[in-house]
Amino acid sequence: MASEVIPQAEADRNIMKPQSCKVRDALFNLMRELGMTKIFGNVGSTEEPMLQDFPSDFEYILALQESVAVALADAYSQATGKPVVVNLHTAAGSGNGMGNIETAWYNRTPMIITAGQHVRTMLVHEPYLTNKNPYLQAMPWVKWSYEPATAEDVPAAFLRAYLTAIQAPAGPVYLSLPMDDMDHVCKQLPSPRKVEPRLSAGKDVLQSVADALAAAKRPVLVIGGALDQTGGWNDGIALAEKLNATVMAPPFEGRPGFPENHPLYHGTLLSAASSVSKQLEGYDLVVVIGAPVFRYYPWSQGEYLPSGTRLIQITDNPEEIARAVAGDGILADPARACATLVELLPAAARKAPEPRAPLPVPAPTDKITADYLYYMVEKLRPKNSVITQESLSSLGLLKERIPTTASRSFFSMFSGVLGYGLPAASGVALAERDLGTNRKVISLQGDGATQYVVQAFWNAAQLKLPILFIILRNHEYCILKSFSDYLVAPNVPGFDLPGIDTVQLAKGYGCDGGYVSRPEELEAAIEKALSAEGPYVLQVEVDPQVPVLLGNVGPKTQYGVID
Repeated sequence: MASEVIPQAEADRNIMKPQSCKVRDALFNLMRELGMTKIFGNVGSTEEPMLQDFPSDFEYILALQESVAVALADAYSQATGKPVVVNLHTAAGSGNGMGNIETAWYNRTPMIITAGQHVRTMLVHEPYLTNKNPYLQAMPWVKWSYEPATAEDVPAAFLRAYLTAIQAPAGPVYLSLPMDDMDHVCKQLPSPRKVEPRLSAGKDVLQSVADALAAAKRPVLVIGGALDQTGGWNDGIALAEKLNATVMAPPFEGRPGFPENHPLYHGTLLSAASSVSKQLEGYDLVVVIGAPVFRYYPWSQGEYLPSGTRLIQITDNPEEIARAVAGDGILADPARACATLVELLPAAARKAPEPRAPLPVPAPTDKITADYLYYMVEKLRPKNSVITQESLSSLGLLKERIPTTASRSFFSMFSGVLGYGLPAASGVALAERDLGTNRKVISLQGDGATQYVVQAFWNAAQLKLPILFIILRNHEYCILKSFSDYLVAPNVPGFDLPGIDTVQLAKGYGCDGGYVSRPEELEAAIEKALSAEGPYVLQVEVDPQVPVLLGNVGPKTQYGVID
């Protein structure tokens, strides 16, 4: 995100004279100056005073549940690179949105959440719909949580929220706004300000990293989604090619930071400490850029790094440095750091690693496997299409079969909280429409994850978004069965999901759709679905075979089952 400039806009501000400017007017004028005229939300009674006489140049994106509104806004922000406003109901409504507020935190989404509150004169008595403790409800998943001390403070609080949300590392903030504040008169308006939201990446702090990379015999770059978020997609490519170094992705990453079809790319690190350590054997230097070190789950016994391997982390998030399990940390903007390192490094004398062999065509079976489905999606999809996903049991296969090849082209939750992928598809598709890029959005969803936010189909239908939703129907929470096997926890209840017809549910919200269950019919079904002008839901019956946890990233002969 580039430097944010709040323009003077004196012509617009002339209508906001202190003696006549109400808080509501000041708030909307401030949003207008900041370019935030699209509000995502689910209207509640405590928000109505803020939204009355809604400005004609603003757009309200209604969601049928608060978690859907948050996910829509999150994906829209990630796809556009712009901050967003989400309008939630008081305590209970904010609680509904908490799962995806946590996701927005891990996705580093610059999001301003405004939530209604009961009138100030009644708060001491905690009447119906009071948010008992608005400072704490959204914590720890927001950068700042606040209820203005007076009504006149609301515009200044919104400006502070904006500046907090966009500064590195970007993230959500939460404002509780009493409903009777909106008709108060503002006596002082916040002054326009210019801020730089990104950190620097000076040669003085990065020279030691350049020296270490130049001296390394076999370095590996572990590149996270924060590199793409800070505009460094091409800088990461330039750094890897300058070094002739292997590149890998960190575990549990919500979006890629490096093209997954590049010859230097060698896949994703698995998510257990012992697995990561085995994958990093033979590398003398690991440089992690724009990612934590590391996000482990499930627990496994073992060393975090191979003996003799050094690790350096470059991130704009001081918390990531503080909580890292190993290595040295440097606080710097990931994109700028890559560009600086390219300047500092000499051309590499080392030979580039051999690229990975392509995956073989899936062997024919009498059932549609997740592997075959992803193979067919990659074969048929427009090459510039955007993927959103929430099918965790086959995510490794998805990443191998459908590699991300361009910036801002794959979006997933980084938090582990289900209920993001379905509304995220609409957020991305809406962003594609607003940006004028109009890339096709394909949402790959497990049948279980879909049910968390099934109301999101309504948004796709109402906004007439050309999304292909592919629902992998295996009639179970397959990923939980993988964990059950790994944890040696037999006979756990609640894994099976009989009796769900997602296509009929989606049709009830206004989407078209169809079914496919036979491998020989899959290609024609996907082609038909891709040709639909509006949202189309294709339910695919897939083989419910339970994958091996930490080993579902491809054929054992090449990628191995690491446990």
